[in-house]
Amino acid sequence: MKLGRVDFPLPDMPRLGVAAFRNRIVFHLVFVALALATLALALALLNEERQRNAQRYQQSFAKSLAEVVAQLRHPSGQLALLNPEPAQVGPGWVAPLVLPFAAIDFDDATKAQRAVDMAGCALQYPGGASLCAAVGSNAYAGGFVYLVASLDAPPLVGRERGATELHGVHRVRVSVQRDGAVQHWLAPVEALDAQRGQLAGFSVDTDDSATLPRRARPQRDFRGWVWREGPCLAVGGDCPRRTTISIRLPVEAFREALFRPGGPQWPPADLARTGLRLALLGPGGATLFDSAAAGAQPPLTLGRLSAALAPGETLNIARGPTVVALLQGADDTGAPPSPWLTALIQHLPAPATPRTLRAQDAVTTPAGRFDITLTGDLQGLDRSLSASAARLAWPVGAMLAAIALAWLIIEMGLIRRVATLTKRAAALSHQLQRPDGPRAELGTLDVADLRGRDELGILAGSLADLLQQVKDSLRREQLRAEREHDQWHAVGHEIMSPLQSLMLLHAGDDDPSRRYVQRMQQAVKVLYSQASPSEALAAATLAIARLDLDAFLRGVAENAAYAGIAGVAYAPAAAPVWVQADEYPLEDAITHVLTNADRYRVAGTPITLALRVDGELATVDIHNQGPHIPDEQLARIFDYGVSDAEPQDGVRRGQGLFVAKTYLAKMGGSIAARNVADGVVFEIGLRRQ
Repeated sequence: MKLGRVDFPLPDMPRLGVAAFRNRIVFHLVFVALALATLALALALLNEERQRNAQRYQQSFAKSLAEVVAQLRHPSGQLALLNPEPAQVGPGWVAPLVLPFAAIDFDDATKAQRAVDMAGCALQYPGGASLCAAVGSNAYAGGFVYLVASLDAPPLVGRERGATELHGVHRVRVSVQRDGAVQHWLAPVEALDAQRGQLAGFSVDTDDSATLPRRARPQRDFRGWVWREGPCLAVGGDCPRRTTISIRLPVEAFREALFRPGGPQWPPADLARTGLRLALLGPGGATLFDSAAAGAQPPLTLGRLSAALAPGETLNIARGPTVVALLQGADDTGAPPSPWLTALIQHLPAPATPRTLRAQDAVTTPAGRFDITLTGDLQGLDRSLSASAARLAWPVGAMLAAIALAWLIIEMGLIRRVATLTKRAAALSHQLQRPDGPRAELGTLDVADLRGRDELGILAGSLADLLQQVKDSLRREQLRAEREHDQWHAVGHEIMSPLQSLMLLHAGDDDPSRRYVQRMQQAVKVLYSQASPSEALAAATLAIARLDLDAFLRGVAENAAYAGIAGVAYAPAAAPVWVQADEYPLEDAITHVLTNADRYRVAGTPITLALRVDGELATVDIHNQGPHIPDEQLARIFDYGVSDAEPQDGVRRGQGLFVAKTYLAKMGGSIAARNVADGVVFEIGLRRQ
């Protein structure tokens, strides 16, 4: 016997306390703590690295200043101090520098080259050539410019004394540009021996480098030498050697600055705007060296000291009240600092070292004393640390993303489903515990969205199946109780009629039997009020088997007249329709429906039977033309005792449709009524075999 499923909706979700969600809260707190611990670990490491950087920086700060000062005390550093102003000459011109010593001993190749190397004043050209153009730091050494060039050159062809044609000899051409005016010197080589030559300087007014003016006289203060030293730089050929050119060039404007009123002005104020150019020309107009060649590497400048400064450091070089240079250390991390990460680092606990460090020293040069002040700011270290930490931020982000992903998987795949099941179970429990609720009915625990192959899905499915079994058992118990009640009710109904006749036979009050008959009536009334025929019907056992519903309906239509129901019509189906049913209870149920339809149909109109198949369900439509059933009564007409017929013998009728519903439920079927345009249709549904 299979009972129909009866679902009762769950009431509103009751308010649950914190204890019901304790595990979920603990789970969330664990993941929050794990994320916070990851962030705290990253911040702790960042703060520790910041502390170490600050301590290392404090220890190396004074050493950094000492290294900068030692570099500035070297002649090359003093050269940078004495020449802080950048050259302001055009392309192809070289501005002379102020040397850290009074003059260059240009008459000695070794001393001249040593002075150039110590001062670091030489411009380095591709191919190994170099040129130093400079003036001495002492005003009383004369207004001279010293030119010392070094290059690889073949043997030099010298000029014969008195010759003015220089096309076939080696010569040096020197040009000076000052205030827009250009002065040229042409100095042919006069060989003294195979390794040494002298340069006699002639002042020329044109760019002609191959001819000297007639009767030209060399300038007395122009002095120059050429030396070829060392081994041959190539096997065979002309045997090129390392060649040094040393020139002392007189500049009349510089010499005039020495004798101006108010004392000598040295170095000249326009030194950075004075340009020089030196070229070594060979026979045939060949150029062996030209200072205007591209790619020259300038000597040390103060700007290069910025590379020695750490991020956040500032180097102030002052000469008295005048600031000569203000240099800033650049960020050398290779990546720009992150603004938000820098702000975060700066809000970390402050390191033990001061935020700002300061150290001072001085460098004395021939031009005076230079005060060197190095200032260090830890914010520069913070920016450097921010740029470094930005590259390492992705592992922390990956850890946090992994934590978030794990939390999401567990939350969506387990915790939320557990919470949903908890709420639904709590609602069901709340329904059972309500004092004013139906204690004998169970709500539906819907777990269709929670079922699955995992542990929770199996548990939810098992709970739902167990609850359904409990509901089915409860329903069977209810039907059994109703059966007993209806059985007593039916028995009481059948006994009341003969008892009523007995009361008529013993109508006299003086009849001794009347008292016993009244007691029997009272006892039957008590039983009648405590039992119902529905339980008797529910207790009936059906023999459900395979039944051809089409053939069965044909027989019902043919035999309806013998049951007193005329005009029943049925249109046979094209093929057999097999269902699960018990033939006789099914005929009883349909007969009750036909009887009800016959009672309400319009006289002379037929009652039609129709069979239709929809998937696994076969439906019989019983249609009669007549009045509609009120909408509020469409579901109640199948309850026991619901009828608009007049009571008989004081007992209200209404068992036929109840019997039909009970029998169909035992067969796993259903019955329902609906109003149509011209009457009423009863739908009887049975499961197909």
